[in-house]
Parts: sequence; structure tokens; C-alpha cells
Amino acid sequence: MNLPKLLIFHAVVTLAAGMVLIIAPSAIPQTVDLEIQPGQFLLCYFLAAAEFALAYLSFFSRNIKDPAVLRLVTITLIIFHGATLLLELLALNNGLSLKIMVNIAARIIIIAFFYFYGFVKLSKTQV
Repeated sequence: MNLPKLLIFHAVVTLAAGMVLIIAPSAIPQTVDLEIQPGQFLLCYFLAAAEFALAYLSFFSRNIKDPAVLRLVTITLIIFHGATLLLELLALNNGLSLKIMVNIAARIIIIAFFYFYGFVKLSKTQV
């Protein structure tokens, strides 16, 4: 694994998540026992828009060779997943199903991968 492969993987996963949020808006919230009614789908659509933007950023960053720019991309993705992690913890504290712990663990792993490949490994190879 390297940063370009991680970025491609991230692009595919975020693109898929965005598509699911549009095609079946209640599917992802239901995994943590949240019931989203059709009148609330706009929230899923907004999240889908963010997923598409991150997928685009990830996919088209895969060929960047400038370490400073790659770190900026990496920081952006870490901030997104870190902020989402904190908000999921807040939701958990406010009574959301413990099923969210799977997503919280996934966020921690995603952040660790981006930190490792975007900082530790990148500084050693200097693209």
C-alpha cells in the first residue's frame, strides 16, 4: 500500500457512500438504528455532496508528486474524518446506538492510514 493507492481506495469508498446516500437515503442511517423519513432526506443529500467532493479530491490527488500538496490533501481528509469521528462520539453520548462504534473504529483506522502514508511514509520517500 502507498498513498496513491490509499487515495484511490478512499475515492471508491466515498463515491459509493455518496451514491448510496442518494439512491437509498435511509440505508446508512438504519445501520445505527436511525429512522430517516423522506422529508429528512435532504440531510443525506448534503452528506452525499460532501462524499462526492472528497472522492474527487482523493481520486485526482493520486498523481500529485509535490509532498507539500499531498500533505495538504492528507490533512484535509484527516480533518474531515477526525471531525466526523468527534461528532459520532457526541451522537453516541447523546444516545445513538452502540452500533456506531464500528464506524468510529473505521474512522480511527482511516485517520491512522492517512497519517502514516501522508506524513510518516511521505517524509521518508519525498515522492
